[in-house]
Amino acid sequence: MIRIQFYAFPNICKLNNNSSHRISSWDKTGRNLDFLHIKSKESVILADIEGPGIIKHLYFTTILPNPLEFRNAVIRMYWDYEKSPSVEVPMGDFFGVSNCRLRLINSLMITINRGIWGSYGFNIYFPMPFSKHAKIEIENQGPSPLGGYMTGFWYHIDYDKLDDNLPKDIGYFHAHWNRENLTTVSEKILKRKKKNVSSWAGKNLTGDDNYVILDAKGDGQLVGLLLNIDNLAGGWYGEGDDMIFIDDDKWPPSFHGTGSEEIFGGGASPKHEYSGPYTGFHLIENFNYSGNNGMYRWYIHDPIRFKQKIKWTIEHGHANNFENDYSSVAYWYQKEPHKKFMPFPEAKERIPRLPHNYQEIWEKYIDTFAKIFSKQRQLRDKFPDKTDKLFQDAAHEFMQGKYQIAKANLETIRSLL
Repeated sequence: MIRIQFYAFPNICKLNNNSSHRISSWDKTGRNLDFLHIKSKESVILADIEGPGIIKHLYFTTILPNPLEFRNAVIRMYWDYEKSPSVEVPMGDFFGVSNCRLRLINSLMITINRGIWGSYGFNIYFPMPFSKHAKIEIENQGPSPLGGYMTGFWYHIDYDKLDDNLPKDIGYFHAHWNRENLTTVSEKILKRKKKNVSSWAGKNLTGDDNYVILDAKGDGQLVGLLLNIDNLAGGWYGEGDDMIFIDDDKWPPSFHGTGSEEIFGGGASPKHEYSGPYTGFHLIENFNYSGNNGMYRWYIHDPIRFKQKIKWTIEHGHANNFENDYSSVAYWYQKEPHKKFMPFPEAKERIPRLPHNYQEIWEKYIDTFAKIFSKQRQLRDKFPDKTDKLFQDAAHEFMQGKYQIAKANLETIRSLL
């Protein structure tokens, strides 16, 4: 009987009869154009695999992408010829990108690694078993080709074909994206206290107004969470307890936490970004907590079991008195069939808040690259390393969402060309 585990290390010295395979964007002509072109409004099937098998690693990269592509492109996965996808998530969020702002992530299940020219390598390591068939597709719902200036999409999908059927106790991988923009403060709360103000005395003894991360039915277990918060109110927003209602829970739920920093492994009210194997506050845009914040938690040692249903929620501020933009990805395993997802929001409804001059900075960023690239080809080895380094830093700042800093540095670079 095949045993599928989260960790490869106990198995790397144990031989078996599985066969290893990769699907990728390699250039079938033998040249080095190892990427796909995915046009606007186009869907492309990345993988179409007969089972039984298990996907072990997914990777992609683009060069000089427009950060909005991370919400415009949608990744979907279907197991065993199902009609309703088990995974339906904006491409960036699936790989750990919070609100289109890039940060490096160094965790067991997701890594994001920096390249040149605003490129990053995105990796996800959740095992994804299937019995009969696996299909993975990307849909580009954006107004331009995927991959920004270079319009290229590079990818790898590494998997094993198994020499035996899946065990009956194996769950199928699922991931679901949700957004509430803005979170709702109920009238009964407003009668007692002000909104967007940290409260110690407020009471929440039902969980009814919590932000909902996942509402699923079936036999399975939670294994991961990416939570994004655009904190419009400012100040510390994180006194929201997670409440997970399992199976027949009423009140109190089986899991009741004490605040967001505890969920994601931090000390009190983190002001500094960190990324670890299981937990991270990988995005903290401002020292005063305003703006964009991103965090993750992988439940690898401690998956949260449910046998019939689960409702995964978190307060938005203590007792739900903060109006902010919440979005999330829930990662879990369960036996099929799964509860059908709600209709997926249109691309324009997924785009995060941006500065008023975002388009101006994006156009200046791309125009500066074009000038640099032309000058590099002209000067070859004589092109100044200082100018190259300044542009690499400006590209990183732009992709991080540090738009005004990037704009100033791009203007400095242009004065040098």
